[in-house]
Amino acid sequence: MSENKSACEGCKSGCGHSKVAGIQKLEPNSSSRIENIIGIVSGKGGVGKSFVTSILATAMVKKGYYSAVLDADITGPSIPKAFGIDEMVMGNGKEIYPAISNLGIEIMSINLILEKSTDPVIWRGPIVGNIVGQFFTDVVWNHVDYMFIDMPPGTGDVPLTVFQSIPLSGIIIVTSPQELVSMIVEKAYNMAKMMNIPIIGLIENMSYFVCPDNGKKYNVFGESHIDRLAEKMGIPVLAKLPIDPKISSLADSGCIEQYDISRLEKAVEALENLN
Repeated sequence: MSENKSACEGCKSGCGHSKVAGIQKLEPNSSSRIENIIGIVSGKGGVGKSFVTSILATAMVKKGYYSAVLDADITGPSIPKAFGIDEMVMGNGKEIYPAISNLGIEIMSINLILEKSTDPVIWRGPIVGNIVGQFFTDVVWNHVDYMFIDMPPGTGDVPLTVFQSIPLSGIIIVTSPQELVSMIVEKAYNMAKMMNIPIIGLIENMSYFVCPDNGKKYNVFGESHIDRLAEKMGIPVLAKLPIDPKISSLADSGCIEQYDISRLEKAVEALENLN
């Protein structure tokens, strides 16, 4: 596909997104107020993208901002569990009201409209993309300084839908130390560049492990390549997050908002500079 052709060219779905000049950006609900929208992306699964999404939203709230999470990982949602939210969201037939976390983070996820959180979502890509769009347009996002969109891995239907139809302020790419992941990160980077989406920076998760017995730092997944990769791409490294068993415990117990945000200062600064 050439860079100047719409990915929806030839589509006969009648969804209204396709225009002769390209893709029409979606408008949020008329009652919504959203200042900055940040996509959290990765080239592959298993790097902790949802974790990074959750702690960034938490960090901005703790810095005095209003934040929200739109869980666009429709077939593998994990955001409600991390925040300890299990009740279904409410609506009035035309609008949907997001769930609110303990710290006031507005959250919307497919798991919040399913009768059971364990019900599988067996939908084809175009339907999944439409649902993500509806989460943006039909949900009343009351007061949001920073919305974080947790996207599924790869460069498929949902990332394409978000990149094309939601007015992103930029993206943050999540990676881990393996050389293979570095290669896949470049795919996400190149996709964003092709679609003129600003890249805020990189966050490396599972970067190292600090042994509680001797205080030494161990590179469990091998030597990190993120600094070299960031230099090659010309973008900053926003954080290097360690392997920490406490993280799993916080997420499993729905207490991710208790995470220590001190390692995210550079990421917070980058987000504040968007304004």
